[in-house]
Amino acid sequence: MPPELRIRQHTEMRIAVVVFPGADDLDVFGPFEVLANAARAGCPVEISLVGAHGVEPVRTFHGATVTPDRTLAGPPAPELVVVPGGGFNDPAPDGARAEARRGALPALLRELHAGGATLASVCTGAGILAATGLLAGRPVATHHRARDEVAAAGADVHDARVVDDGDLLSCGGVTAGLDLGLHLVRRTWGAGVAMAIAAEIEYEPTGSVHLGPRAPTPDSS
Repeated sequence: MPPELRIRQHTEMRIAVVVFPGADDLDVFGPFEVLANAARAGCPVEISLVGAHGVEPVRTFHGATVTPDRTLAGPPAPELVVVPGGGFNDPAPDGARAEARRGALPALLRELHAGGATLASVCTGAGILAATGLLAGRPVATHHRARDEVAAAGADVHDARVVDDGDLLSCGGVTAGLDLGLHLVRRTWGAGVAMAIAAEIEYEPTGSVHLGPRAPTPDSS
């Protein structure tokens, strides 16, 4: 990272990236890598992998074993929660659809949101957010195969790479988690930091960002 990087002033932020059995690997680690690079660049952020149901190791959709740092329900409460998808379009005993149906994770996310947390879904993680009831009438993006189902839950589904509606963010399928991460960096710490991270990971942001009525005013600094 450039040593002279200008970081917009911001209070320290705690970010929790949720993991659960059957979560898609890149849904988790795409935004995690981007946000971890923000921490390495000097941004005041603490990022953790948090278990949806505890701290026991979980097996991802593609077979990796991930051990959470802590549980989502435990302190300290995060300011931002990233919710992955995985297994929503192909129903299985584990994955995003199973989490949405069981209800425990949506209930916890609804509680965290009521306490002031921002929620951000990756890919079919929007299906989990839909189960919270928070997406009704709100703009959202998700994997193209999940759009009809998320729309049926009352969401205003957009064909966008990233959707920012302030306290609720979302993105399209799988690789869009990188764009979501970079957008979060841009809106929190500035465009220069986001550009430096994109260059560091050799990723060129793609697609459109739809700004909903509750999105913060864009800042190009």
